[in-house]
Amino acid sequence: MKVLVAVDGSIFTKHAVNYLLEHFDMVGRDSSVTLINVHSPIPPHAAAHLGRETVQQYYADESEKVLKGPRNTLAKAGVKTSEVMRVGDPGDEIAEHATKGKFDIVIMGSHGRGLFKNLVLGSVATKVLAGCKVPVLLIR
Repeated sequence: MKVLVAVDGSIFTKHAVNYLLEHFDMVGRDSSVTLINVHSPIPPHAAAHLGRETVQQYYADESEKVLKGPRNTLAKAGVKTSEVMRVGDPGDEIAEHATKGKFDIVIMGSHGRGLFKNLVLGSVATKVLAGCKVPVLLIR
């Protein structure tokens, strides 16, 4: 089974990773797990002022901060992962990657680090549910 785990550094990401580990037999021990982190783009004017190289390094550094915890948690449990870093609208990018990558399931937290954390369901989760062609498992 191909599993895509969306990570953003929130407590809900930690819950999603822990849920995957606790139920790993459900997806199968031979499953492949990919971690995806998506950053919203820096506004074009600011990006132009900073320069392409600086902006790319910023995205890489921020992704590393977010991916490090889930990567280490899964590695300690013996789960090998691959990683994807994208820039764009997080909901759209996750849904697109899941569909084009022919993943069997997306696992993600119900809420993230966005401005509207206290809504019934996070805006990224809502977009992934609306745009994804594969099953999505939301963890609270």
